[in-house]
Formats: sequence, C-alpha cells, structure tokens
Amino acid sequence: MPDDVLTQEPLLRLAAFAGILLLMMLWEVLAPRRSRRYPRRRRWPANLLLVAINTLLLRLLFPLAAVGGALLAEQRGWGLFQLWPLPFWLTLPFSLLVLDFLIYLQHRLFHALPWLWRLHRLHHSDPDIDVTTGLRFHPLEILLSMGIKLGIVILLGAPPLSVLLFEVLLNASSMFNHGNVRLPPRLDAWLRLLLVTPDMHRVHHSVIPRETNSNFGFNLPWWDRLLGTYRAQPEAGHRRMTIGLNEFQDPAELRLDRLLTQPWRQRKEPK
Repeated sequence: MPDDVLTQEPLLRLAAFAGILLLMMLWEVLAPRRSRRYPRRRRWPANLLLVAINTLLLRLLFPLAAVGGALLAEQRGWGLFQLWPLPFWLTLPFSLLVLDFLIYLQHRLFHALPWLWRLHRLHHSDPDIDVTTGLRFHPLEILLSMGIKLGIVILLGAPPLSVLLFEVLLNASSMFNHGNVRLPPRLDAWLRLLLVTPDMHRVHHSVIPRETNSNFGFNLPWWDRLLGTYRAQPEAGHRRMTIGLNEFQDPAELRLDRLLTQPWRQRKEPK
C-alpha cells in the first residue's frame, strides 16, 4: 500500500545503508585491493560528515524524496505508467531498468558540462577509493540530482515500490563498487556481466582523463558496453594506478571546508 511504502521508506533505507556500510568496512579490512595513501582517520571524518550534511538537507528540502514523487504521480495519475498501465510484474523491472539508464546518462552529463563537473569533481578528488568515496558528493550535486530524479520519477509514473527498491539498490551498489575490496579475477569477470564491480568502477576514478571518462554505470554494466564507454582495466593496473584528480592532490584538500568550497576553486574541466 502507498501509505506503508511512505511510512517505512526512511527506516528501510537507513537499515540497508547501515548494513551495507558496515559489511563493506569489514570486507575492506579483511581483503583490501589496494594500499591506502592516507589513513582512514584523515579521510573518513570529512567524507562521513558530507553524508550527514547531505542527508539533513535532503530531508529538509525533499522530505518525501523520490518515493514521495512516485506516490504523488500515482495519486494524480501522472506519468507514462499511469496513462498506459502494465502488469506490476512488468512495470517493476522496467522501471528499475529505465531509472538505472537515466542515472547513467545523468552521470555522463555531470562529466560533460563544465558547471556540473565542478560539482561532481568533489567525488573524484578523493585520493583513495573505498566505501566512503561512494558517499562523498557535494551537497549541491545531491540536491540537483534529487530534483532531476523527482522529475524523472513523476514523468515515468513509476510505482512507489519500484522507486524505493531502486533507491536502496543505487545506494548499496555505490558503496559496493567503490569498495577497496578484492574479488577473485574469475568471479569479477562473471559478476561484471550483471553488475558494476569494484574493479570495473575503480577505473573511473583514475587520474588519467580517458579512464575517468569511462565506466559511468553505478549498478548495471550494460550501458557502458552498449554506448562505448566501457574500459576493462586501468593502464597502470589496480595496485599502481593513481586515484583522484591532479589538481587536488594536496592533503589539505581532505578538510571538510576545502571540500565544500571546491566547486569555486581551480576551475578545471576534464579533457
């Protein structure tokens, strides 16, 4: 029921977030893929404070989030699936597929347009990559992304349950594919046929621009393969590749105040 979805949404998302975060943190301790350039105590405080700031802003400005947009569309009869309804067993997977593809396109847009890149580059400027990198986004990017997502959800008329499931999957996959974790090569090769693995997404965080502009997918790997943005491995290998952006390698850039003001400093675009 719609009211149940709306009532349980914050609790379900929090439980999924906390569970995946703790699992990934433990996995990174037990089976790390790369050596860290900086200890966790240097990077994690600012990264996790960004999560707290972003969560607070979203709840203040978008209290019902994307699920609320889906409920509104359902009540008002807005969107594609409300005008031309399909059986739920078709609507659910199709909604997940369309939403994932649109997130892929949005990600490419944030790389392509200089003013959007200045927001998104905070995510890429992390000099290490681990589970907290998957949560490290500028508040303005988070708010803009939510506005875009709300518009898409309403235009699509996606069922509230599918939107809730997508939000949980997107958050979980972001933490998973940014993880500094080791997978057996054969398992990674099989998994990346179905989802974005840490080794696949790590290429996207390379300091080399042509690698940064590849592997844009967060959840499903198919869009990169279909649209020519897939790159199997980094040139330098996963252990030797440099993570981050050349212009933000100074350790002072790990401070929260520097992260929040980063879009208005050193305005360089990817090449």
